[in-house]
Amino acid sequence: MSKKKLTNSGIKNWPEDDRPREKLLKYGEQSLSNTELLAILIRTGIPNKGAFDISRELLQKLETLRTINTIEISELRKINGLNDAKICQIKASLELGKRLMSEEKKVYGTIKSSKQLAEVLIPLMRDLTNEVFKIVLLNKRNQVTNIIEVAKGTIDRVSPSIREILQITLSNHVPAILLAHNHPSGDVLPSEADKILTRNLIIAACSMELRVFDHLIIGENKYYSFSDEGLIEKYEMQMVSNFEL
Repeated sequence: MSKKKLTNSGIKNWPEDDRPREKLLKYGEQSLSNTELLAILIRTGIPNKGAFDISRELLQKLETLRTINTIEISELRKINGLNDAKICQIKASLELGKRLMSEEKKVYGTIKSSKQLAEVLIPLMRDLTNEVFKIVLLNKRNQVTNIIEVAKGTIDRVSPSIREILQITLSNHVPAILLAHNHPSGDVLPSEADKILTRNLIIAACSMELRVFDHLIIGENKYYSFSDEGLIEKYEMQMVSNFEL
């Protein structure tokens, strides 16, 4: 990096080969640092503070792109030079990156393991600051037809409606679903409320000739599977025992 770049914050005053956009077009996006990529999104600065300076301050304060992705918009507004339009551009770009990661791991064909599904859901859910509950719709071949968010809660609780989940399942004409929600704390062990919800959903779904195959809890690059831990089978067996009584 030239000394001229460091002493003159206006990108338009840099040597052409040093400018982020020109550098990207000539050498590809992989050649740019995180600061340079953010500067392209920020585009313009303010008096005595260029786009590169704003992006550098952003990374100095928050350190990683994941932190920028998860931090509240109100906190980003505290950085001088970041207005709502620039914040929206940054947030939208980071969200596209998350979705790209999920698309690259998209489930094709039949679901064969909890790990297969977790690899799709972890990039989408691990950085959420509130608990979010999703259902994964499966056709008769156990292929994913859609992933639908059904409820958004607080930092440590989400309360999805069993009735709404079953209505969505029936309206999409699928015979089975998978459940998933995140724990922002990173701890993937299920709470007692998580277990009760899963058991009650299995019972309600069975009465409508629907199946609940699994419930994943997403944490920090890890997950908990009710099926892998034997709880889905346990709840189904309890239900059968109750019917026999």
